[in-house]
Amino acid sequence: MSIASMTGFARSSGTHGAYSWAWEAKSVNNRGIDIRCRLPVGFDALESAARKAVAGRFKRGAITIGLQLKRLDGRARLRVNRQVLAELLEAVRELGDGIDAARPRLDGLLALPGVVETVEDEDDEAADAARDGALLAGLDVTLDRLGSARAEEGARIAPALQGLLDEVASLSERAGACAATQPETLERRLEEQVAALIGASPALPQERLVQEAALLAAKADVREELDRLVAHHAAARALLGEAGPIGRRFDFLCQEFNREANTLCAKSADVALTDIGLALKAAIEQLREQVQNIE
Repeated sequence: MSIASMTGFARSSGTHGAYSWAWEAKSVNNRGIDIRCRLPVGFDALESAARKAVAGRFKRGAITIGLQLKRLDGRARLRVNRQVLAELLEAVRELGDGIDAARPRLDGLLALPGVVETVEDEDDEAADAARDGALLAGLDVTLDRLGSARAEEGARIAPALQGLLDEVASLSERAGACAATQPETLERRLEEQVAALIGASPALPQERLVQEAALLAAKADVREELDRLVAHHAAARALLGEAGPIGRRFDFLCQEFNREANTLCAKSADVALTDIGLALKAAIEQLREQVQNIE
């Protein structure tokens, strides 16, 4: 059994040439795959390759990857983006006459995003390509570690899934053995209810009696629901033995489990069977909560 969780965290760091770098990757639950990249200014070209690397490893989860980068030789410097500053000053002039407010100070304008930029001395293309290759290799290491973290979390979930499936199977067996589901009990109860219908005033027509008796018999018989519970349990066990993502299919099975448990409770006219049905619903809900974290 190999179950992967959608929850995990990983980090790796290193140096290449004049740079030190650190990648972080965080993953949480999600219905599908949702990838978010946080890259330093000037390194947006890495995003496509980074997204492809994440999508190639994981099928579900909200995954955020971030890169922290620093020049070791201190060659970074500040530059005023004069075009952005000029556009801001022009906007101030246009709006100044119509707004009763103090004009912005220069230090306030310089503090606005995009006005002051961090720039670095340009390297040659070969050096840039080597740097980017080293950064993506570091991302691969980080994603491998994230995969291991998700697998470790999945290994901790597996025993809980097994235990809850055992509980569902046990409760299903108890429901099947309950006196309220036995043919003799069903027949006796049906006879009592039909007798009450026959004694109704005014007397019901024979055709109506047959219809009512058929409805009572269908409502009291939960064998079909119990058979489906057994089939769903076998399907869940088979899923646990599969490799690869199983979370969506398992979640669907939990919905089917819950549907049968609800019908069992709705049909029950016996306190003991109702108690079993409620316990079954509680176990299925716990099972579904665990399944929500499976890839």
